[in-house]
Amino acid sequence: MGKIVLHLDRMMVERKMSLNTLAERVGISNVNLSKIKNNKVTAIRFATLAAICETLDCTVADLLKYEDE
Repeated sequence: MGKIVLHLDRMMVERKMSLNTLAERVGISNVNLSKIKNNKVTAIRFATLAAICETLDCTVADLLKYEDE
């Protein structure tokens, strides 16, 4: 079975946005955003994903990728 990989770290570098700034703008804790950034989550709320996309001015496809194992 494949897996979904988040590329939030890459997008944050491209947008020159720190973890603290993004967490504040999205409205989630630094700890939770760090888990998302480091692919340590098994689920993410659509509202959180939408807020991240809005803040980073990107699409869901920019953040998520399916990788076959």
